[in-house]
Amino acid sequence: MPKQPNHRDENQTGVITRTEAKTKKPSLYKVLLLNDDYTPMEFVVHVLERFFGKGRDEATRIMLHVHQKGVGVCGVYTFEVAETKVTQVMDFARNHQHPLQCTMEKE
Repeated sequence: MPKQPNHRDENQTGVITRTEAKTKKPSLYKVLLLNDDYTPMEFVVHVLERFFGKGRDEATRIMLHVHQKGVGVCGVYTFEVAETKVTQVMDFARNHQHPLQCTMEKE
């Protein structure tokens, strides 16, 4: 008799598992900043604070990483959010006459 409740639990778990398998998680995209020799470091820190919600210390750390390695991750988002952030950063940089490049790539 104890096997019947376990059998029901297994069936319920199977249904839940099948339901989860049908629900595909959205792909995630890394938003990247690329180093250049012209955009001021303070401007990059400001971009990270304004568009990615980073605190001053984290924004500075990311900016230095971009400066030293040539590229750095600002955050990971769904496609639509990543695309919007790239557009916002690029528009903001152009409006301030900086050549800062911002791109996205699938994680």
